[in-house]
Formats: sequence, structure tokens, C-alpha cells
Amino acid sequence: MHILDSKTVKSQLTMTMAIDSIEQLLTLQVQHPEWIKCPERLVIPTFTASDKNSGSHLSMPSVLFDGHEEFAIVKLVTICPDNPKRNLPTTTAVVSVSNNDTGEILAFMDGVYVTQVRTAALSGIASKYLAKPDSQQVSVIGCGGMAYEQLNAVLTVCPNIKKVTLWNRAAKGANTFKTQFSEQYPEWSVTIEVCEDIASAVKDADVINLATRATEGLFEINQIKADVHINAVGAYQPEMKEVSDSVIEACSHVFIDDIAGGRHEAGDLIQADAAEGCSWTWDDLSGDLADLVTKNITINQYKKGITLFKSVGAASFDAAVALKVAQKAKDEGLGQLITWG
Repeated sequence: MHILDSKTVKSQLTMTMAIDSIEQLLTLQVQHPEWIKCPERLVIPTFTASDKNSGSHLSMPSVLFDGHEEFAIVKLVTICPDNPKRNLPTTTAVVSVSNNDTGEILAFMDGVYVTQVRTAALSGIASKYLAKPDSQQVSVIGCGGMAYEQLNAVLTVCPNIKKVTLWNRAAKGANTFKTQFSEQYPEWSVTIEVCEDIASAVKDADVINLATRATEGLFEINQIKADVHINAVGAYQPEMKEVSDSVIEACSHVFIDDIAGGRHEAGDLIQADAAEGCSWTWDDLSGDLADLVTKNITINQYKKGITLFKSVGAASFDAAVALKVAQKAKDEGLGQLITWG
């Protein structure tokens, strides 16, 4: 078994590798749906009976068959909202990868970066098919740990972007993001501007990345461009909301990564569907990410109107990315090799 710490995972897992592995998974899922088993993740709220900020613990199992071998991949996640005050990541996670034929554990790895990259890769894939190819500006709303790779993903698939605008509830977080992103991702030659308010950050954006724990819509339809693409990866519980009803009902297309999970967890869409004053319902959902990747649905990216991608995550996405890392570790002898049992 290869033990892979966060440093090792970061040094091996690239955004292109994650995007490719998820696109392969989605194609496989359409061609051979019986090859991928992904039960709905178990979410246990934490600290609901105390004065601490509540978080959650998640168990996310998945089984993948690639036509030759079958693997079981399990991710365990703990979300700790108070951790930024401790200078610690909000999300902690570990992932195990096993061969189902022998039961051998191939790898046990830090899952924080896997989570960040696979979540970001989903936004990258959505932007690849829904954002204007000549997009020039991206807005980042919510500058926590998830936002770094989400921006990296959009820049990976939208190479014409030259300007990034930032807004964070605490201005210090936006300024930290500006400095650290430039240092950690020197390959991107973009101008980064911190904005004092959300309206200034989103008004000229061609792509908007959202990754917050907001409980109400962050901007309205009259504050954004008529052909903007929005990636919404926060609001992962029914009571949360980042995208306002006016934006959702104005969208020409709304896509989601996991329809079954979204009906229970996608707060933006759940609330829009339930709101008496909102015309959008689940019947208006355009499709899922697999529809775009397999070209079951094609969008004219120059004549598309406003598009929205809502991500809630599914264990199969983590599995596809973690499996690639585990296989690379085995082939190249990465991490610490130990004998189990």
C-alpha cells in the first residue's frame, strides 16, 4: 500500500489529469452505467447541539470497473467551518483505493487536494462546454481554499482570460488569495483585482465562480452580463443559497453534476423550485455534465444566454481522480510503501 501525503498528491495531480479522468468517467458512465456504483453519500451534521459552528462529516464510497479491473474508492470528509480562524483548512479528507479482486489496498492518500481539484475540474469541464470561448474576465466570489483550484480550472479551459476580479466576505481573505494565487500559479499571466463589493466584481465577468456558504442569492439578474457562465460549487445543503432566483429563472441552460444528489443538496435549485414567486422548477433542468461531455446536448457558446452549472459532488468523481493518482503511485513507486497485514 502506498501512503500519499498532501505534498505527494499535490506534486502528482494536475488539473488536466483531473479533467481528463472525470471526462473519461462520464463517458464510461453513459456507455456502461452498470460499471459504476455510486450510492448517495452519507452526511452527518456535526456540533448541532453545541454553541460551535455546525459542520458535517461525509462518507463517500464508490465502485468503478474499467473493463479490466474493479476498484473500491472511499472518501471520508470532515467540514470544520471554524478552521480558517485556526489557520487550518475548512475541509479535511482521506481517500482509500482498493482492488476488488484481491482486496488489496493500493493507496491511502490525503483527500483535501483531491477534493479541491475534482470539484474544480467539474467547473472546468462545465466552462469548457458552456462559457464563451473568447471569455476575457472571470470573477471569483468566495476566496477560501476551494477557490484556488476552481480558478485554475477555468483558466485551464479558457485561455483567453486576462482579468480576475475577487470578492470575499472578509477583505483580508481576498487579498491573501490575490497574493497566494500569483505565487502558487505563476503560469497564469492574469491581472487580479480585489473588489469592495460583489456588484463591482461580477458586472463585467464572462465567467463567475461561486464557492461560499451563503444562505441567500449573492447578486441579481440586472447585475450580470447577458451571456455570463456561472459555476456554483458552494451552497451544498438545502438551506444554503448562492444563486438568486432571478438569475436561475433567467438562465437559458442549467446543468448539474449529479441529479440525484442535487435534489437533496443543491440549495440554490431546491429553493428556486419551491419558491412561489420563481418560475424555475426541476423540470427546467437542462441535464447533467455527462450530457455535455458525450455531446448528447450541444450548446452554441456564442448564442447561449446565461448558463449555470451547479455542483454538489459525487463519490464517483473523487474515485476517478484518486484512482489515477493511486495507479500513478503504483507505477512510479511514489509515497511511502508499507505492507498491510
